[in-house]
Amino acid sequence: MGPTGETLYDLPSPYIAHPFGLLHLPRFIAKIKKHLKNELPSSYQRNFTKGFDGFLCLHLGISPDDVIDCVRDAKSDEDLNTKLKVLFPAKLNAHIWNRKVVQMGMSDMAFEKLQEVKSNLDAKDRSDLRSFADIIDFDEGRID
Repeated sequence: MGPTGETLYDLPSPYIAHPFGLLHLPRFIAKIKKHLKNELPSSYQRNFTKGFDGFLCLHLGISPDDVIDCVRDAKSDEDLNTKLKVLFPAKLNAHIWNRKVVQMGMSDMAFEKLQEVKSNLDAKDRSDLRSFADIIDFDEGRID
């Protein structure tokens, strides 16, 4: 169990890219699917559509609610990708977004928060946990 409650072990890593090339998008979609079935634990609801989810939507210039609507209305993964392609801007700038995902937590401003979260996970001495994506993977058991 993570520092804020129940931990899900079946969500994709934030390092997994969607076929459109965007890191974290498969994770956001998986969280939306759980949310729509009322299966998203309160420990995840706190940052649902915020954190990486919100930053991704901000990067794309869209509302998280629009992504939720696409997931809700899609009949299949293929249909979802079609709906997302219409919603998303033509230029995704995946390389810019992906760099942010990989580096989030490394800036001076975020480093202090990263250290706090590591401490809450009893991992304050882990020098290999360098970003918030690393913390997520550690908390969900993908990093020993």
